[in-house]
Amino acid sequence: MNLTARSLRGLSTVLLLLAAPAAAAGQAEFQLQLGKLVNPFADTRHGTTVVTFQHAAQWSWGDHFMFFDYTADGGNDGFNEKDLYGEWYPSLSLGKISGGRAGFGPIRDFALLGGVNYGSQAKVLKYTPGFRASWGIPGFIFLNTDFARIVDASSGVDNGGAPATDDGWMFDVNWLATWEMMGQTFTFTGHAEYIGAVTNEFGDEVRAWILAQPQLTVDVGRILGGEGGRLMSGIEYQYWHNKLGTDVSESVVQFLVVWRL
Repeated sequence: MNLTARSLRGLSTVLLLLAAPAAAAGQAEFQLQLGKLVNPFADTRHGTTVVTFQHAAQWSWGDHFMFFDYTADGGNDGFNEKDLYGEWYPSLSLGKISGGRAGFGPIRDFALLGGVNYGSQAKVLKYTPGFRASWGIPGFIFLNTDFARIVDASSGVDNGGAPATDDGWMFDVNWLATWEMMGQTFTFTGHAEYIGAVTNEFGDEVRAWILAQPQLTVDVGRILGGEGGRLMSGIEYQYWHNKLGTDVSESVVQFLVVWRL
């Protein structure tokens, strides 16, 4: 491991430890998605169920966001069969730490990011230290742009996992907006990321990719006359150019149900 990678991992670890108090009050939810997703390594498509647990919270020095996906499809090809994948992103807000406004113009704050990505089936482990700009855009509850290094700590093929890769980088835009229309509450949320190209342990190129996952939902609980803000339903559109670094791309609409705790 080179010095740069060790330094980045050290920074990520420090950020994660500092963000440990993030167990403050926040929002937790379960999501159910049904669609037909592509296995990019076999270029086949199977009916797929994804159950997601998601949690976001604010604390005195920043915030955190985490999710876990449990994915199961109808294929028997070693891809997306009872797979568990998760990501965690704690942040340190420069504005909260300084007690004043850290941004300028439309940027309301800057933050340092830590991050961990883990996939059980492929035995993938990556750290993502970086920084965030939070934008004050009318109509959005939040709109963030994140830039991060991707430090690969995966076990690799010798340990039964996917091929390990060089370290890379990512750029991500994530957002949340809600509005009222015709007496109903709608939510538009999601993210879009660009992951730069890297080389795997065999010397093969893992292509750069673009992944966008916008979600549009309506408050079903309110429509049914119950408590609002608990049960939502709608769609998630997934566009994945060069899925997982292959030359296969995906464009699929998934049925979505969201239950907030």
